[in-house]
Amino acid sequence: MSESDADGRPSVVARLVAPFVDRSVAERLVISVAAILLSIVIGFAIVLVSGRIAECTTAAWTMPLTGLGFCYDPVEVYVVLFNGALGYPFAVGDPGLLNPEWTPFNLSFGLTLSETTLLIFTGLSVAVAFRAGLFNIGTQGQLVVGALATALSVLAVAPLLPAGRIAGVVLVVIGAAAGAVAGGFWGAIPGALKAYADANEVITTIMLNFVAANVAYVLVLEVFRAEGSSVVATRYVPEYAQFLPWLFPQSSDFALIALLVGVVFIGALYYFVEHTSLGYDLRTSGVQAAAAEYGGVNAKQTTVRAMTLSGALGGLGGSVWVLMSEGRWMASVPDLGFDGITVSILAGNNPIGVLPAAFLFGVLKGGALEIGFRTDVPTELVAVLRGLIILFVAMPEFFRMIGRYTGVGGPPGGVPGTTEPDETAGGDRGETDA
Repeated sequence: MSESDADGRPSVVARLVAPFVDRSVAERLVISVAAILLSIVIGFAIVLVSGRIAECTTAAWTMPLTGLGFCYDPVEVYVVLFNGALGYPFAVGDPGLLNPEWTPFNLSFGLTLSETTLLIFTGLSVAVAFRAGLFNIGTQGQLVVGALATALSVLAVAPLLPAGRIAGVVLVVIGAAAGAVAGGFWGAIPGALKAYADANEVITTIMLNFVAANVAYVLVLEVFRAEGSSVVATRYVPEYAQFLPWLFPQSSDFALIALLVGVVFIGALYYFVEHTSLGYDLRTSGVQAAAAEYGGVNAKQTTVRAMTLSGALGGLGGSVWVLMSEGRWMASVPDLGFDGITVSILAGNNPIGVLPAAFLFGVLKGGALEIGFRTDVPTELVAVLRGLIILFVAMPEFFRMIGRYTGVGGPPGGVPGTTEPDETAGGDRGETDA
């Protein structure tokens, strides 16, 4: 794609993406807030139209002035979506703004934080690959493989250790390491194919998702299935080898220690990408592979390393899913890897941005559960609202990424997900803080 037409005027693509490229942090924040508000307005209209088409005996909401009745109340839908995901901290309709009985350690907020924790790892997995100029669509498969490796390794080692806290810590470390190694191996396969066979990583990672899911399913079905289980699943790992809830209800499937580990990984990955020579190699290879190789970077090795690291983070996400949420490997693995793609785009492929992006996604998913419990709104309509909000929030960043890759509105080869100019233009590899 060219930045301008043959007559010198900006192309359609350039005119479309230019407003989103090279924006300041404040401007990007304003654009994101405007996108959220616009998505809410359009979602409001969709709920109204759906409520008008649906059949009900009593109208849930009546439009002022016109007197038209609707089966769904759009105001209630959004209140439950956002307020319910936090456990109703705001007293809607009461004189006081805050709910005096609210505590942060409630079930709804725990479910939201559980989703946030899992999405931190898958979001980081996708972000690392994107920063290296690679599209890892295979985080889901890497998560599945990592989760199975975690469950099997813990079940294999647990009988060799005496039950207790120390054994639990050892088993958690072993399980997490096994998940990271398995996920890293699964990520290294498309990385090597990309580096040495020039195979498109989008195609190979998508195909490996199916391979991972089906191989894991058959292995558990035929070899590792729990005796007497009605579903395809392994045995439960010992309770002392799991991330147990602390302060939050047991049914929330959330452990605060797991979230803190995720935050540590965010900080560590940010430091690695931004302030180490290997991270610099990774970023410059993603910006301009030819220029990076001219500067001494081994582009093929960097590609394999980036995909291995990305896969290891996806595998860790699978470990946390087993050790925190399920306690075993099950065939019905949620689509956390695919959700991680959205989280990474929302975060601008910046590890620091993954935390708020994962939390927003967790709020939307947690609030959707509340809507299903407390309203008559169909779950399909809730999914439309959630997807609409994510779409509007992600589109400005998506256009900005297109602009960076096509050289619109800034120096060609600018780092995707940042507003900084390309660092490969004659800079020293060690000067990563410049």
